[in-house]
Amino acid sequence: MIDQRPLTEIARQVVDVSHFLWDRQWVANHEGNVTVRLPGNRLLATPTAMSKGDLSTGDLIVVDLFGRVVRGSKRPFGEMSMHLAIYEARPDCGAVIHAHPPYATAFAMASRELSGEFAPEFRVSMGPRIPLVPFAVPGTEAMNNAMRPFLQDFDCLLLENHGVIAWGDDLTQARLRIEHCESYARVLTLASQLGPIKSMPQTAKAVLDDKRRRAGLGPEGRQH
Repeated sequence: MIDQRPLTEIARQVVDVSHFLWDRQWVANHEGNVTVRLPGNRLLATPTAMSKGDLSTGDLIVVDLFGRVVRGSKRPFGEMSMHLAIYEARPDCGAVIHAHPPYATAFAMASRELSGEFAPEFRVSMGPRIPLVPFAVPGTEAMNNAMRPFLQDFDCLLLENHGVIAWGDDLTQARLRIEHCESYARVLTLASQLGPIKSMPQTAKAVLDDKRRRAGLGPEGRQH
């Protein structure tokens, strides 16, 4: 989805989201990146080599769909090709966020996906699982190739030994997805310390999957 708002308004939201990631301690140093799809085959993007806590609207850049800067004085981040692969595979995608929220990233470091077997709200919003993408060096074509098999069926991925990437119709939806991923990972971590976690009944999961489809979420919902 292309964001048709004035560029100044979109830029303010990108900065707000960047500060949100930093405030939550989901990024450190120069970690994390944010992009939004603009008219004319352009993306508004955070630049490389800046803390998300220090970012202002004047630091943002506009790039084309090859990742080349067409507006702004700063350089694009090295993981831009991950974002471009998502936009290419998902014409409905309007924004992408990559960050390292600690609980979800811990799952990725432990080579574990997030199962949607345990919580109704998560299953409706995020689907039956958030899969684990096998490790590849970030910013390489190998990384893009590792992600591509998952891009049609999911809206959030755990990147092995790396972090989380999420996308949506707009920046708000992408932020909510990465937030839900982190919250669920935290709850599962805490619950696992109390003992085995019980899965929901299969009949309940079928009902929840239908709610997800009717809400227009997931591959079946997008076709509904």
